[in-house]
Amino acid sequence: MPTRRHLAAGGLASAVLLLAVSAGCGTVPDAQGSTGGQSPAPTTSQPTTSPSPSATPTTPAVKLSSNVDDGDDGVKVSTLVTAKASQGKLSAVDLDYKYTDTKGKAQKGTLKGSMNKAKTSWTAGDRLEPSGTYTLTVTGKNSAGDKTTQKTKFETQDLALSNQVFPELYPLPDSKVGVGMPAIVRFDTPVADKKSFEKNLHITTVPKQTGSWHWYGSQEVHWRPKSYWKPGTKVKVEADVNGVPAGNGRYGQKSSSTNFTVGRKFVIKVNLKSDYATVYKNDKKVRSIPVTGGKPGWVTRSGTKLIMAKEYNKVMTNEQIGAKEKYKLTAAYAMRITNSGEFLHSAPWSTGSQGVANVSHGCTGMSVANSRYLIENTLIGDPVVTTGTNRGIEPGNGYTDWNASYSEYKKGSAL
Repeated sequence: MPTRRHLAAGGLASAVLLLAVSAGCGTVPDAQGSTGGQSPAPTTSQPTTSPSPSATPTTPAVKLSSNVDDGDDGVKVSTLVTAKASQGKLSAVDLDYKYTDTKGKAQKGTLKGSMNKAKTSWTAGDRLEPSGTYTLTVTGKNSAGDKTTQKTKFETQDLALSNQVFPELYPLPDSKVGVGMPAIVRFDTPVADKKSFEKNLHITTVPKQTGSWHWYGSQEVHWRPKSYWKPGTKVKVEADVNGVPAGNGRYGQKSSSTNFTVGRKFVIKVNLKSDYATVYKNDKKVRSIPVTGGKPGWVTRSGTKLIMAKEYNKVMTNEQIGAKEKYKLTAAYAMRITNSGEFLHSAPWSTGSQGVANVSHGCTGMSVANSRYLIENTLIGDPVVTTGTNRGIEPGNGYTDWNASYSEYKKGSAL
């Protein structure tokens, strides 16, 4: 086709030249264009050119983008890095990092992420670390299979340790607990943005049970089911708070998780009017225990408390609770049920009053044999339901989650 175009152009030039020479020899065309001599070939006989076909279009390169820019400094740790492709698909994304952790140890690696089904978008699986250097390498292909690679290097914001919020989770991993035990998350620094944090706290239960988070101040949040756990329930707790804004310039640091299993149902009901405790295992009465509670001025709190810890040969003194009368006693077996110092414990010094009168400084005392039975058969999180006094348990004085109806408890959620 290019050859035809060349010949056509040459033929036209020759015709023009011939006409010019004829005119120069004295032949003048008439009004109709006739020269009176030999007529030139009609112009319609000249070769014509057809439009040349368009060149084959080039497939556009894949376009790559991300939510961070090359050379960025001070990128917030709350950022979830994303990468996108248009006019093609992503084929590989790597987010490499290096930083120094809070213990002064150098850390480096690659942050994993996930790609959507269409392979047009990638999202990092975690937020960022403070004072870190990150390199995002994104590779994509267009429909013709041509590769394009884009590298983005950036640095994250510096954060003082006081602006990093660390979580602690209870119960400890693989624990076996009582039917009343809440999932507990404690923070070493106050959380102002409770809503953001709570959105990143997750509970998984098998079998599934309805429940709610409830904040006790700004550094502790609990989750309890609507009613006591079903025996045998398996629970997983996840605090995905790394990089989450905590408010006031603070951010979560380190995500954490724990898991626990709920044991049999074991409930202790203490009646301080009759001065007897009744023990139920799987809703069947298994023991009746004579007890003594707090005397006037040291009245034992009524309400639902939970076994928090078990201690052996617990030394108890008047200084510990601010009592004027001096004493120093050792309880062979003691089970803590409040932060303020209430225990179920062995009290051989008050055996004569057990089942008869309340003579303690607030604890629930019993014989050595009965306290030994309880410490050997209880789990952390077993309910102790005390009645018969006019003094109630203060919210947060121990694991007090069961002293509110479920509807009231839910009001303690930030969501």
